[in-house]
Amino acid sequence: MSNVAAFANPPKTSITTVVADYAIRVGAVADAEIRKLRHDPWELGSRAIQPVLWLSLFGEVMAQVRGVAPGDIPYLDFLSAGILAQSALFVAIFYGISAIWERDLGVLQRYLVSPAPRSALVLGKALSAGVRALSQALIVYVLALLLGVKINLSPLDVFGVAAAIVLGSALFATLSLIIACIVKTRERFMGIGQVLTMPIFFASNAIYPLSLMPPWLSAVSHLNPLTYEVDALRSLMLTGGISDYGLLIDFGVLAAATAVLTALAARIYGRMGY
Repeated sequence: MSNVAAFANPPKTSITTVVADYAIRVGAVADAEIRKLRHDPWELGSRAIQPVLWLSLFGEVMAQVRGVAPGDIPYLDFLSAGILAQSALFVAIFYGISAIWERDLGVLQRYLVSPAPRSALVLGKALSAGVRALSQALIVYVLALLLGVKINLSPLDVFGVAAAIVLGSALFATLSLIIACIVKTRERFMGIGQVLTMPIFFASNAIYPLSLMPPWLSAVSHLNPLTYEVDALRSLMLTGGISDYGLLIDFGVLAAATAVLTALAARIYGRMGY
């Protein structure tokens, strides 16, 4: 009788318990992905070359051109936030290739038969991409300080920079995962990734302000999530930082885009296993 009563009236699970269980599953996936860095530490070192070249070569040259950066802000200061966003973008946009490797090695099937929701799998992978991108932030911060950029080292603002990097990287890593689910082969993925990376970068405010863009490019830039990530980074990273939209809009756009892409990726992620 008691068993029948328990079946008819199952114990209620609180929202807190459900959220905590979901967060644990996301964290477990993210931890598994982050552990892979121990087997390939040279990956982080090789990715440091690109921001070094952009800031030390391109930045120093363009700093001699007057009127590129808005107001009285030096161009190197203006560029540093854009290069930080670019470095995180390059880490995240090719993240989907790991999903293709996992499918080929049979690891993906193990993920798919686990009790974790597909959205938790996607968010865990996206979060790990954000953590990887934080290493790029450290490199850019150190280099920018050496070049004399007026970096804001307030703990609260540094935390905000880290949050913007993780959120932006999660967004583009999820986009990358969607592409991997569609194309399913490494060769096609690499081709599409290379095609997407530069337009996303140049159709943003990473290396020049919106005011210098022609109207059509400015319109495209307003639809580009990288623009809002760069805007948030400039507001938080620089002493007396500048912003075109405000942090509320910046983080709102990034969070909304990440949520939409996560929902889409969760729907098609399982199809990679077939």
